[in-house]
Amino acid sequence: MSRKDSGQAGGRATPVSSQRTLLDLLTRLHLYIGLFIGPLILIAALTGVIYVLTPEIEDGLYSEQLTTGNTGPAKPLAEQIRAAQQFIHSDELPMAVRPAPTPGETTRVIFKDPAKDSNRGIFIDPANLEIKGDLDVYGTSGILPFRIAIDFFHRHLLLGHYGRIYSEVAASWMWIGALTGCILWFVRYRRARKVEPVRHKHNLIGLWIALGMLFFSATGLTWSNWAGERINIVRQQLNWVTPSVNRTLAEPASNNLASVDMFDTTLQLARENGIVANKLEIRPAMSANQSWSVAEIDRAWPTQVDAVSVDPATLSVIDAARFADYPLVAKMIRWGIDAHMGVLFGLPNRLLLAAFGCALIVLIIYGYRLWWRHRSQRKTLMIESWLQLPWPTRARLLMVVALLSAFMPLLGISLIGFVMIDYFRWRYLARTA
Repeated sequence: MSRKDSGQAGGRATPVSSQRTLLDLLTRLHLYIGLFIGPLILIAALTGVIYVLTPEIEDGLYSEQLTTGNTGPAKPLAEQIRAAQQFIHSDELPMAVRPAPTPGETTRVIFKDPAKDSNRGIFIDPANLEIKGDLDVYGTSGILPFRIAIDFFHRHLLLGHYGRIYSEVAASWMWIGALTGCILWFVRYRRARKVEPVRHKHNLIGLWIALGMLFFSATGLTWSNWAGERINIVRQQLNWVTPSVNRTLAEPASNNLASVDMFDTTLQLARENGIVANKLEIRPAMSANQSWSVAEIDRAWPTQVDAVSVDPATLSVIDAARFADYPLVAKMIRWGIDAHMGVLFGLPNRLLLAAFGCALIVLIIYGYRLWWRHRSQRKTLMIESWLQLPWPTRARLLMVVALLSAFMPLLGISLIGFVMIDYFRWRYLARTA
């Protein structure tokens, strides 16, 4: 999607209009995004498609752990927790308990696993206290080993903390790839009478999914590492932070850490104070100055994420966070993330995400086909376009780049990589001219 160079490599090009020069610059940038960031976006799209299409597979794989044939009255949570403690040969208090949402489902007693990013879940038949399973569990969605592996590959390629660089780089550039593509189509190809079929398909798919690319960049960056930290700072300054319950006690409580009976009491108090969802999580106090909490964890529409904080000494609710009271932006962020995960609208949500992911994969493949067909053509390099721009335009572009890099550091670092590649190619062409 580039124009042939109008000047000589290694020297100043013949002056041309700023608009054409900017288009040449955007064309080269779009090419570099597709060439070097495209594989990262491709991996994220492919693993995302697999992730959203596999809940039923995971439910089938672990049906023995997730369900039970017993539909009788559930035993108290304290008895279920003691059964889990006896199974793991420890009196350690679980970090969280998720009571069976409906008859026929199991209770999850979750213990911290310091050696893993995930936690250890003991699955209990609430009716007869039978141990149904012992599996790794992860996140609010409570995914199990099969989808944990997919999710971790999607997040960080199974490389841990530094593997998250790949997904953050992909999210940082995808929205720019979408915008530059739309601009190039509008200016260069919208009214073109004849466009090669591969380019036409690439352009058409890109236009169809451009809004989706912006959406996934925005929601992906919110939980990224470096950009995510900066976004959180901005959200705090603008009061867009998701409300959470205050779990700090005014006076330290005593003898509350080892009481499994408090789980039943805390749940009863939460039910009396507006916690109505079937899917919820109870977290005990992990220190003397911390309260217990009960949170709804049903992210499907209509969203149920209310939470309360309970003082174990006075057995009273000391704080509550209601989704209805969230600021509008906080609600939109919540909905956006849940839609990104494919849980907000259930199966239709997941099928839409899968369709988007497949379209994005095809878009990238068509982009590579275009590059391969035209790889031998002499194209205007970024540095050549840069040298043709007037100083005021360069200054404005540098300010935009500096601002974006301040919020998305990995974008700035990778842009330096683009510039270095472009510069060395420029010098090489100058020597061989």
